Amino acid sequence: MNHRVGSVVFGLAVGIIAATFAYRWASQPIPQFERAYEEDAVKAARLWLHETLSERSLEIIDVLNKDRVVGKGYVYRVDGGWEVSGFYRRDNKDLWHPFLIRLDEAYAMQFLRISDAAMIDALADNENIEVLP
Repeated sequence: MNHRVGSVVFGLAVGIIAATFAYRWASQPIPQFERAYEEDAVKAARLWLHETLSERSLEIIDVLNKDRVVGKGYVYRVDGGWEVSGFYRRDNKDLWHPFLIRLDEAYAMQFLRISDAAMIDALADNENIEVLP
């Protein structure tokens, strides 16, 4: 085999591989940064849940605090912000209540949906909160 042909083929192969990695690096978000944004969204959702329900002793199951016996929590990037879901309860005697919270890009609460019959009257006047029985 001619060494010139081999070196040209090798050079082309390395160039194509390098170009592919460079394109992927430039066009896709770096997973570590995306994970940090997701964690910030979940932490903000926890704070909004505590503030909205006026409870400091909530036990929350979400993406950062996983408990597969209760269920799964999710965090999604949506147009203009985030959606975070999970479960909460006030104490060990309380049932688990599912929640879905929508945050904007600055992690401000836009909408909260919970399933908690005890909170129907307390949160009825807030238009950004939907309480299901």
